[in-house]
This record gives sequence, C-alpha cells and structure tokens, in this order.
Amino acid sequence: MIRFSNISLIRGTKVLLDGADAVLNPGDRIGLIGANGSGKSSLFAVLRGELHTDKGDADFPPQWRVAHVAQETPALDRAAVEYAIDGDANLRALEEKLSRAEEEDDGHLIGELHAALGDADAYTVRSRAEQLLVGLGFKHEELEMPVSSFSGGWRMRLNLAQALMCPSDLLLLDEPTNHLDLDAILWVEDWLKRYAGTLLVVSHDRDFLDGVVNVILHIDQKKLRRYAGNYSEFEMQRAQSIILAAGQRAKQERERAHLQSFIDRFKAQATKARQAQSRMKMLAKMEDLAPLHVTAPFSFEFREPLRAPNPLLVLEDADAGYGTKTVLRDINFSLQSEQRYGLLGINGAGKSTLIKTIAGELKPLKGTALFNKGLAIGYFAQHQVEMLRDDQSPLWHLQKLSPTTREQDLRNFLGGFNFPGEMALGSIASFSGGEKARLALALIVWQRPNLLLLDEPTNHLDLETREALTVALAQFEGTLVLVSHDRHLLRATTDQFLIVADASLRPFDGDLDDYRDWLLKSKREKPELPKTVARPSFNRKTMEARIKRLEEMIARLNAKKADMEARLADPAIYLDASKEALETVLRDQAYLGKELGQLEGEWLDKQAELEQPVR
Repeated sequence: MIRFSNISLIRGTKVLLDGADAVLNPGDRIGLIGANGSGKSSLFAVLRGELHTDKGDADFPPQWRVAHVAQETPALDRAAVEYAIDGDANLRALEEKLSRAEEEDDGHLIGELHAALGDADAYTVRSRAEQLLVGLGFKHEELEMPVSSFSGGWRMRLNLAQALMCPSDLLLLDEPTNHLDLDAILWVEDWLKRYAGTLLVVSHDRDFLDGVVNVILHIDQKKLRRYAGNYSEFEMQRAQSIILAAGQRAKQERERAHLQSFIDRFKAQATKARQAQSRMKMLAKMEDLAPLHVTAPFSFEFREPLRAPNPLLVLEDADAGYGTKTVLRDINFSLQSEQRYGLLGINGAGKSTLIKTIAGELKPLKGTALFNKGLAIGYFAQHQVEMLRDDQSPLWHLQKLSPTTREQDLRNFLGGFNFPGEMALGSIASFSGGEKARLALALIVWQRPNLLLLDEPTNHLDLETREALTVALAQFEGTLVLVSHDRHLLRATTDQFLIVADASLRPFDGDLDDYRDWLLKSKREKPELPKTVARPSFNRKTMEARIKRLEEMIARLNAKKADMEARLADPAIYLDASKEALETVLRDQAYLGKELGQLEGEWLDKQAELEQPVR
C-alpha cells in the first residue's frame, strides 16, 4: 500500500501540505484533485523520488515498479514505434544483453535470455506498441516516422505511450488527457480500466475520472482527504460535508418544504404524479450540490444576445479545406436560432476545418456560404490563448474591443471573471494557461454573440472553471456549436450531435455512449458510419439533452437562491445603511423565483413528453 504519514511539503515560502495523512490500497484507482498550486505535481514528484518531504514519510513497497509520463521529448531520429517500446526498460536491457551474448557466442546465456525475453512478452511487444499508438491517434503510416517529425502535442502522446508500455505496479498520470482529443481519451480510459496495478491520476476531466477511478484523494486545506468512489460520488459527499460544516440544517428543511409544496401542487393531477416524484429526487440532488456551486471560486454568465436572426448561416454544396486540399465535401447545413450542436469525429477528420468555415475564417473551396447580416459570432479556437498579447493587461484587451466604455464598467466585468483589482491592470505574461483561457472567454462574452463556436474551450481549465463554463453554456440563449473532449460539457450543453467522418458531415442520432462504442470498434476494424435512426429516437435524444440542460440551469438557480437566503439571514442587511442592498436582493429573489418556476414547469412538460410511448 501507499502510506502518507504526517507529511509536510513546502515549496519556496508556500506550505502545500502540513501534517497530512492518507492510506491508499494496492489496486486502488485514485484521482488526485485539488486547486491549482495545491501540491498535486509535488506529491507526484515525491512518489517518483525526485522530491523529499519536509516532514513525515511517503512509503510504498520498495519492489514496486513505478511508471510515469516524461515531460520532455528529445528530437530523436528513432521511429515512433521503437520509442514507445523503449518504455519497457527491462525488455530493452534484456535485448542489449542478448546482443552481447550473441557477439560472444555464449550459447548458455543466449538460451537463458531468450527464456527471459519470452517471459517479458518480447515477441508480442511490437504489435502491442502498434495497437497502443493507433489507439492514441497515430496513423499506421506514421509508426515508422522519426520522433523529431512530430509536433509537441504528438510527442506528449508518445511519452504517454512509453508510460503505458512500461510494466508497472504504480502508474502516475499527470493530466494524461491534456493533449488528447475525445477518441484518444475514450481509448485510454478503456485501457486504464484493464490496468492491473495501482493508478494515481491527476485530471480536470470529470467524465474521465468517473470512468476510471474508485477513490478520490483531495488536497484540501493542506491536508489529504480520502473519499471512496468516483468524482461524482466525491462531489456529493463533499457537498454534504459542507452543509454540515456550515450548520445549514435549517436551510435543508426549508428546501424540503419547497419540494413538498411542489408535490402538493401536482398530486391531484394523475398525469403529473410520477413526474412530481421524479422532480423531487432531481431537485433534492441539485440542492445537495448547491453548496458546492455557492462556494465555488468562480462563476459567470453569457449575456443575452442582442439579436436572434434566423437562419444564422447556410452552407450549400460546400467543400471545405485549405488551398488545394479538400477536407470536407458537399456540405449542406444550416444553423437555426437556439440550436445546440456537439461536433464529433476522430482526430484529423475535419472538425476544426468545419468550425473555421462556419466562422468565416476559411472560404468554401466550392459551393456557397450565406451569412445573415445579424450574425454575431463568438469564436474560441484552440489557438485563441496564443493570440493574446502577453505584454498587455486584461483591461487593455477589453478596451480594444470597447474603447468608448467606462473603465470602471470594464473592470467590474473583468472582476466577474475573477480578474479583480490589480490583476486586471497588470501584464498577463505571468498568467497560467487556465487564466489566459478564462480571459479569452471573457472577451467573447463581452461581445454578446448569438452564435458560439467553441473548439476545445476547456484546454488548460481546472475542474471548477470547467464547471462554471458548463453552467454558463447551459443557460446561453443563442446558438452553439461545440467541439470538446469533455463529455460532461457536451452532455450538459448540447441537444444534438453532428459527426465529421469520411470527408462528410451528417447527423449522429446516438448519444456519447453510442459514439464511444463506434470509436472503440473503429480501432479494431473499419466500421460503417452509424446509420441515421428513426426520427422518434432522435426526438427522444433531443428531449433528454434538453432535460439535462434544464437540470443544470435549475441547479445554478438553486445555488443562487441559497446564496440569497444566506444574505437575508444576516441581520446586517436590515440596517438602514443596507436598505439599497436589501431591495436589490428582494427584487432578485422575486425574479429568480419566477424563473425557477418556469424552468420547473418546462422540466415537467418535457418529462411528460418523454414518458409518452413512441409510435
């Protein structure tokens, strides 16, 4: 087992851990989570033997083999498949000994080494390495290409392949999904489910954590806190502990009364009874999670679009690509107001090409693209963060978009994106990748788009900021086209899927589980594209997605409701000096109650539709 006993970790002047204890059992699949800078990477360095604790001990069996992903990749001429096999250092050592034994014509040693190589699965290692690289998104023709020919992101995939090729008892993965797209993430997730050792993984992808781990180790207030279960189960447990710690039992009772009144309103209606019971369960879950939303360090909202033209754009018989290279052919596609698409497809299929064509950055190579004059696009590209000026401030970036707006209004807006005070005025050169991504999102929100085109917007974002983006997108009142490897984000914010495959664009009338099955099958053989299913099934998927989005919106409003009630419970707000603040809270509370009622009503209607038999 892994045992952390009274450990303290100090980096510079910052105390990361102070007297922390935890025990992890052999075979556990542990998700290590915590705020940025809380010490996750430092704890990994301790387990790798690269960093010593300032106090206490971190122990695991000395015979355990430890594998991790290297952060640097030398520009080697070595073939990609050979580089992946290099991850099995024991195998390479045996091969080197065999080569020397053959040079010395030591027949006895040669026999022993062949037996050892057989035990090390040397005779299947190449096929295993090839399967691994293909699973990570490499094409068969790329396997013999030199490491130096690949870009930085693909070299990180090679490093991940090395770690997975290494026979290990303890596997340490620090953000393994950062340089992967959805198809590769699904493959890695499937691989890790079969891993026989102890896994310790840091990830900001909640669906990945839910699919892989059975223990959460949370760095919180300089301690290590162990929770049984996956990330979603941890979230529920932590919400309950926050409720208890804050002494919010009275609030819970008020919420139970609210749920009961809801049931009482509908109990006389036979057609609503079952939905009311289901609604109670759903709201109870959302109320349990509300403290997490209230205490989250960051949240934001997309402003209502100024216009809602229809259709926003139309592509007719369009080919999309670059120069003379056609990536997608014969696209016939229109975007209507308030449609919400998730864009699926394996790496290199053309998702980003399509997004750029919709954004107007690429002109169709053939056919026409018609854009409504009232179209206002908010475009977040994968390279968006790199387009920011490192030598300028968040305020400068916003003033460039809106030079006539009062500085205080701009600073107030930036404060809502967690860029308060001096942080809004200083250079962004020292910003983390997540902070820069958050600024790029803020610039898009300011422009009040009616069409959001988001190409991997969660890269660099931590779990809390991803959740804030998810809630904000769920409430966005415009049209959305989203490319993301974050399945939680896709499920919560989109109503229907499109798939880019075989140089074409078509509807995908399944859910993400169907897509996962199709992708995993495609790693083994060339599958047919999923056929379009009957429209009733499509409508069902659309309704389920809408219900999911309504639940996210209701959760956000219930979190706000809890925050308002906490403010109204503070006697200070009833003093004369706080009269204006009290009026604002009461006005917002009335508006929120009306909006919550409307959403609850729509949720009931959608549930009723969903439960009708399909004809």
